[in-house]
Amino acid sequence: MHIPPMNVPHKLLKELANSFNLDKNKLDTRYGSLKIKPKKIGAALAFNASGDHFLKKVSFKELYEENKEIFRRFQEKTLKNLTDQMMDIGVDNDQDRLMFKRIFILYNQMAFLLLTTINKVSPVHLTLIFQLDNITECN
Repeated sequence: MHIPPMNVPHKLLKELANSFNLDKNKLDTRYGSLKIKPKKIGAALAFNASGDHFLKKVSFKELYEENKEIFRRFQEKTLKNLTDQMMDIGVDNDQDRLMFKRIFILYNQMAFLLLTTINKVSPVHLTLIFQLDNITECN
């Protein structure tokens, strides 16, 4: 699987996460507030964030054993758990960078793109972390 390296410093991602006002769905900066919408996030991260096409939920039974461990790691996690994990994980090796990308994708889906009334990671959110090689094709 080829995953291009992220060219965004970890410090910047941390600052963005800390500046996001979850209650108002705005990014608070010293230059003012920016209303965050799925279309803006999609444009910034270069993936399709429009339309209403959802991927099917991940079926735990159909996953390989390696992916079942990943599924279990994120099952029942909240947005706060993901934020804490994203801030704590190192990006020194390929395995950590891959895990950071998965956490970052889940965080963005839960906070901006696939908002739900449930405050926990759902099988709908987990679908994309198993399709990192063609994530930009997803709607």
